[in-house]
Amino acid sequence: MTSNLNPYISFDGNAREAMEFYRSALGGDLTVSTFGDMGDTGPAADKVMHSQLETPTGFHLMAADTPPGMEYRPGQNISISISGPAADAANLRRYWEALSAGGTITVPLEKQPWGDEMGACVDRYGIAWLVDIGTADSGQ
Repeated sequence: MTSNLNPYISFDGNAREAMEFYRSALGGDLTVSTFGDMGDTGPAADKVMHSQLETPTGFHLMAADTPPGMEYRPGQNISISISGPAADAANLRRYWEALSAGGTITVPLEKQPWGDEMGACVDRYGIAWLVDIGTADSGQ
C-alpha cells in the first residue's frame, strides 16, 4: 500500500450529517469514530473525531467535528491529509519535516490514542496539513 493525499474538512458539530450526505451523493463506504470511542466522556463524546468516505471510483474524503477548545473557522476549515502505512514511515516523516519547516506545528508528530502517529501543522504558506503514519496492523 502507498501513501494517500486527501482533503480533510472540519465541521462545527455536524460532521456525521455532512459525511452521510456526501456518501449519499458519491456512494461508497463511510467509517466514523467519535471522541467517545477514544474515551472522552464529556460533551463532545458523541461528536466525530474522524470519519472517512471511500468511494468505488477512488475518491477519499475525511472529516471531523472541531474539538472543544479549538476555533471553528468557516472558509479555513479544510486541511490536506497525507496518510500511509508504517512501512512508508520514513517517507511520511520526511514529508512532515519538509511541510512543517518554517511553519507552525499545531500537533506534534507523535503516537495518538488510536495507535497511529499523527501530527498537524500549518505550512509557511498558511496551508494546514495532517500527516498520519499507520500502525503495522491498521491498514493505513
